[in-house]
Amino acid sequence: MLAKAEEFVAAGDDAEWSDFVTEDADTAWGLISGLAGSEDSAIVDGETVGVGEYVTGKLNGASAEVNKAIYDNVWSNADALTPWLTHNIWVLIAAFLVFIMHLGFATLESGLCQKKNTVNILFKNCWIISVGILLYFLWGFNAHYPGWDNGFFPIGSSASYGANELLTHATNLYHSSYTWWTDFIFQAMFAATAATIVSGAVAERAKLSSFLIFSAILVGFAYPWVGSWHWGSGFLANLKEPFYDFAGSTVVHAFGGFAALACVLVLGPRRGKYTKNGIKPILGHSMPLAAIGAFLLFLGWFGFNGGSVLAAEPHLVSLVFVTTALAAVGGALGAMLIAWIVTKKPDLSMALNGFLAGLVGITAGADAISPTMSILVGLIAGAIVVFSVIMLDKLKIDDPVGAISVHGTCGIWGTLAVAFFGGANLASQVIGIAAVCGFAFVFSLVVFGIIKVAIGVRVEEEEEVQGLDVAEHGVPAYGAESAEM
Repeated sequence: MLAKAEEFVAAGDDAEWSDFVTEDADTAWGLISGLAGSEDSAIVDGETVGVGEYVTGKLNGASAEVNKAIYDNVWSNADALTPWLTHNIWVLIAAFLVFIMHLGFATLESGLCQKKNTVNILFKNCWIISVGILLYFLWGFNAHYPGWDNGFFPIGSSASYGANELLTHATNLYHSSYTWWTDFIFQAMFAATAATIVSGAVAERAKLSSFLIFSAILVGFAYPWVGSWHWGSGFLANLKEPFYDFAGSTVVHAFGGFAALACVLVLGPRRGKYTKNGIKPILGHSMPLAAIGAFLLFLGWFGFNGGSVLAAEPHLVSLVFVTTALAAVGGALGAMLIAWIVTKKPDLSMALNGFLAGLVGITAGADAISPTMSILVGLIAGAIVVFSVIMLDKLKIDDPVGAISVHGTCGIWGTLAVAFFGGANLASQVIGIAAVCGFAFVFSLVVFGIIKVAIGVRVEEEEEVQGLDVAEHGVPAYGAESAEM
């Protein structure tokens, strides 16, 4: 295999590469499946070459014609098809699981808010997944992966496997493990998640039209831009010691959390939440709905993290499943215990957010942190989310569902945890956190601020009291009696 790697590396440009891989189907699959996943090194022209990294890079940069040549050869060999099909099927299943997370977000947010705002919450979740997938198809996927030569500002990029190629060539274009259609739908589910985080934080008082505009800009433009810094071989991936975020503790979750923080600061708290007599609890209307949502998110997270392996590699996918589960239960236990000590009562909402805190916390290092340490990561995340929720309330930052604490605060912790327990460089992790969170906060502050000046971002007082279901949508969630709640 190393000899084959040396022959490949020496082959040179696309034309020679195309000739090389079309020798026979076994050669084509050997390069795709064997070399691209190899951790070996080869000596070429006196230099050590990482076989897997080099081959994957060549495949990513190859022309449509070259990719089609590989594709045709693979399809001519039934034995070679089996692992390739398995990789594709697994990533597609993972995309389905991540989609279920959006059902979890909708259910959790609905349960933790008053029932007079349920329709509004659900409508926003319908909008986010719809506009998110569409904009990611039209532009975001291309901008997310601009290539090495455009590492900071991806607008106008034209990676050979981006949206432009998707329209005509994606059936024949593929990475070493999956088609680009497969990668597109998996990554599109991630893109919509960032805006969903904001939805919960601004619940019960944000004007619907203003949120729809902001969320489209966030998921369609800001998220792919930031994602390209890390997953698109941008500047964070090219630090001397690369920033490490396996599945998005910072790139997805902290990004959404700090965007939410900016929006909440512009929007202000719900009326009656903070009074001269202290903090008034505004309770959610259905803890069963919230619990169902949290468990749906737990389920979907196996796809979020496990799918980020981007291949059906049993040893790594199974490890990621285990670390994900252990961190989640660690987070729940940590939040239960700390909340019980601090508030003198067992708090179900804190327990549910503890699950999510642990999941967010392990997302950056699910493949790099040991199972034992993943429990500790989760326990710490569970404690952090409790103190973060309490601190934000004292600062009069009103977050009805705890999204800023779960995704923003615990996203930072999870990214730092990879340095403490997974071997990543601490300085690089701090740089990545500062870049992503700083951009998300400033971008959202400016954009939401402009929307506030232009059309306003908050409903009128009487509409907030009446409830957004009737005020914005003209229909209560649970029948006529809920219109009076």
